[in-house]
Amino acid sequence: MNGAAPPPPRFTGEAPALLARLADSAERLANGTESGRAVVGITGAPGAGKSTLAAELETALRRRGLLAGSVPMDGFHFSNAVLDELGRHQRKGAPDTFDVDGYLAILDRVRQAAPEGEPREVLAPVYRRDLHEPVAAGTRVAGRGIVVTEGNYLALNSLGWEGARERIDLLIMVEVDEAELIRRLVARHMSFGRHRADAGHWVRAVDLPNARLVADCANRCDEVWRIGR
Repeated sequence: MNGAAPPPPRFTGEAPALLARLADSAERLANGTESGRAVVGITGAPGAGKSTLAAELETALRRRGLLAGSVPMDGFHFSNAVLDELGRHQRKGAPDTFDVDGYLAILDRVRQAAPEGEPREVLAPVYRRDLHEPVAAGTRVAGRGIVVTEGNYLALNSLGWEGARERIDLLIMVEVDEAELIRRLVARHMSFGRHRADAGHWVRAVDLPNARLVADCANRCDEVWRIGR
């Protein structure tokens, strides 16, 4: 008898309908936790649209009075100085270019109650794309409700990321065809000032290997989505 867990359900649809159902699930989670907070994660390959979806989820939760805050994984990028020191700048965005222990520690803190029983206020770093650097204490988590986190490696089962999945109550993977990912990623890098040839090389050498690593972890998620916009 095969003891492997069944694959997660897959859903295809427009973002508003999928988000409304996710917000309903998040509300049930928030109401059922002793700590007063639950963590909802959105993962997927680079260029899959995670940040956009996370922002839309935060808006939907805020309207319901359910948003406690956000903890974006990208805030835990190594600084450019540390990347240079470690010789990893040319692989920026790979799993070993993040402070994974710091990320896990923040996820633990947002779930902990203060001595008076209320959830703790927590400050978390964010990544500034205009600076290409993480910035400390860039976002605040306060009060009861849902903490939204998003990033590439939330379901990864190696390289120190194993504990992320354990700290996320509901994890959604956003799935996009590889050809579409390539198109989006080349356009993104060009918008940051790279020439097309340099952008294409970075996508092939860095982004696609990371995207395939992420795709291999789909079975560790609760749901897999394909979004039509």
